[in-house]
Amino acid sequence: MIPDDLFEKIRRLEVRTRGAVDSVFQGEYQSAFKGRGIEFAEVRPYRAGDDIRTIDWNVSARMDDTYVKVYEEEREQTVMLCVDVSGSENFGSQGKLKREVAAEICAVVAVSAIRNNDTVGLLLFSDETERFVRPGSGRRHVLRCIRELFTAEPESVGTDIGGALRRVLRILRRRSILVLVSDFFDAGYDSMLRAAGQRHDTIGVELQDPREEELPPVGLIDLTDAETGETVTVDPRTPAVRKAIEASARARQKRTRKTLRRAGVGHIIVRTDADYLEPLIAFFRGRARRGQRRPSAR
Repeated sequence: MIPDDLFEKIRRLEVRTRGAVDSVFQGEYQSAFKGRGIEFAEVRPYRAGDDIRTIDWNVSARMDDTYVKVYEEEREQTVMLCVDVSGSENFGSQGKLKREVAAEICAVVAVSAIRNNDTVGLLLFSDETERFVRPGSGRRHVLRCIRELFTAEPESVGTDIGGALRRVLRILRRRSILVLVSDFFDAGYDSMLRAAGQRHDTIGVELQDPREEELPPVGLIDLTDAETGETVTVDPRTPAVRKAIEASARARQKRTRKTLRRAGVGHIIVRTDADYLEPLIAFFRGRARRGQRRPSAR
């Protein structure tokens, strides 16, 4: 059973997500993610302006008239949401945890997917596979995925992005859309990310919180690593401490950006102190303008 307050939270998210998809996001998703290929749909009488290369000569001979073949883009695809639920995702200084922002991003993508007759799957990971929901379709399936995002209680607090990608690559047999949502507080996943980028249309959504980049000058603060449990005491009023924290954050973000770019993976940065829809829409519009198309699976 889901507690009443959590049920209400999920219900509100569903309503808000439907509104966002209907008003601004649906077209961006459809433009960014093309179908898997072109398939034959029907034949119809020739019309002025039709490409003569589409004439079906066999049918035309039988019907004693000119008929052309009509093809349609096959739209159904699989969208796999691969979401980091490690200890660092339970941090948020702006009223929302990174994990909650991840859930809202996944809800928007999932609702857009089923509106386009795509299937949606979910893998939650720490340094283990915490939850796996096989790809499915329909509103009830999407609500189940959202519920898992909010209610899953991870067994571990570590992060193993490479291990999660390895599991996804074993699961997905045909080319799919892979959305990896994480703060990327990990290393050593480069080769698996490259493999994912080669086999699937892969997008990395990087979650950032401003307090991980800059601390307020409020005196001594205990900083605890949510994944290792290690605690250090720092004084953010000290310029050297502030510079070290900022430099560390910039270096980590630069490393993540470089790793995703080398792997040929799309990169979206979402901050907990800003609207998550804007960077999503900007990314998908950019893809549509560049005319990027996934290779046919056929």
